[in-house]
Amino acid sequence: MIKKIKISDIIIKFMFLLFSLAFILPIMTVFGISLTTESEIIEKGYHMIPAHIDFTAYRYVFKNPQTIINAYKVTIFYSFFGTFLSVIVMALMAYPLSRKGYKYRKPIMFYVFFTMLFSGGLIPTYILNTQYLQLGNTIWIYIFPSLASAWYIIIIRTFFQGLPPELAESAKIDGCNEWRTFFQIIMPLSKPVLATVSFLVLLGKWNDWQTSLIYIRKSELYSLQYLLQKLMDEAALIKNIMQIAPNIGDSASANVPAESTRFAMCIVATGPMLVIFPFFQKYFSKGLTVGAVKG
Repeated sequence: MIKKIKISDIIIKFMFLLFSLAFILPIMTVFGISLTTESEIIEKGYHMIPAHIDFTAYRYVFKNPQTIINAYKVTIFYSFFGTFLSVIVMALMAYPLSRKGYKYRKPIMFYVFFTMLFSGGLIPTYILNTQYLQLGNTIWIYIFPSLASAWYIIIIRTFFQGLPPELAESAKIDGCNEWRTFFQIIMPLSKPVLATVSFLVLLGKWNDWQTSLIYIRKSELYSLQYLLQKLMDEAALIKNIMQIAPNIGDSASANVPAESTRFAMCIVATGPMLVIFPFFQKYFSKGLTVGAVKG
């Protein structure tokens, strides 16, 4: 039996196709510009498909490969390890706040919400992290100060509240304590929200460059984003100097690909996240309580 195709289905699929292209085409354009020569960009502007493929921008970015590799190591460590700790801590805090029998639930929830409205400010935070906690110039400055987010705690707590309370009650009858109930029942059923929060936290940590700017003075602890920003500023500075005083420096300095380097850095910085995203995507649209109490 031939299934009748509805016009509405065709329109919806066409709209989703356009919506997908709105995300894919800019990424392809950035990749194409990163492979374009500097002279071609100046003469013809930005194009998705370069007339001549050129890897000068990537050679400039990786002119000191050990520095880039070290920045990748630092960023990968604090991004993934920090995300793991953050999700565990926030889930542990959100779980008791989701239980109606916890008598301190409302005042603690107000305290958590209050931190979203007011903060200590940059200077008190800097003094606390460097003078009291001694986290300056250490890898832990990327992890501990941002270990918990009030907004994500509220999201996880709201998800926990949507789980059937009969799950915890039946586990208690079977002899499970709170720790076992949390890790063996609540956490497996909360994969959608945990995966979503994990990806958002991971993305925020991966794109973090302000922490290196404020707290890090050792080059071996630079994050990838901050190192690429320094390289981009260096390329732009050299280009400006050569335009003002072309007789200063050598021919290599004059040919620094400032424009294409910007886009090459985008590919270097965002590439890993594009690979990781599909592993989290499958959890976004799953049911909240699949396999839980039915009937």
